[in-house]
Amino acid sequence: METCESPFSFCCVTLLKAVFTLSENLSREEKKMEKALTKVTSFKVGGSWISKKAKEELSNITTDLTTTFSSTVEEKAKWVFNKLKGKPLKSLPDLLREYNLPPGLFPQNIICYEFDDTKNKLTVFFSTPCEVTFKDGSAIRYATRVKGILLRGKLMGVEGMKTKVLVWVKVTTISVESSKSDKLWFTAGVKKSRSKSVYDIPHDAIKVVGEF
Repeated sequence: METCESPFSFCCVTLLKAVFTLSENLSREEKKMEKALTKVTSFKVGGSWISKKAKEELSNITTDLTTTFSSTVEEKAKWVFNKLKGKPLKSLPDLLREYNLPPGLFPQNIICYEFDDTKNKLTVFFSTPCEVTFKDGSAIRYATRVKGILLRGKLMGVEGMKTKVLVWVKVTTISVESSKSDKLWFTAGVKKSRSKSVYDIPHDAIKVVGEF
């Protein structure tokens, strides 16, 4: 089975493409609205020109669209260039350690991750659904995007992760009881503990063939 690809630069390139795409969309929308405004303002109804108020409303719509697209482009551009120029993004294992979770909870061959520290929202990206089998025989599967709320000693509201308990079951919460605890708890239908040390080192994930 193939291992998941892990080019970190892919994430930055993808985001940059998104910025340029949004910029192009802005330009197209502006042109469309300008054409529409020109046609409507030159259209006569019953021999009289369209009212000034109607023209003002159409102008406001154009302004709103421009502002919305510009804001989206600006936010995306700031995110990208802050990552490229500003403080280096922590590695995912370091981020997990900071929140008292084992660094090997996710495999090492992710594409990239995003962490919104204002909402504690973590999103981890993979090139393909993949799976890791750990030394205790436990296994975790990851979708192409895994999301959750990262808190001290807990990853909750998890989406895109499964573990095998006879059959594959969706994981909703992963937690440790304290910084000194040697147990890692998985909530997947039922709550089950595993040795925390099993997840100390990030592993290479293998590609999962078929649906997640």
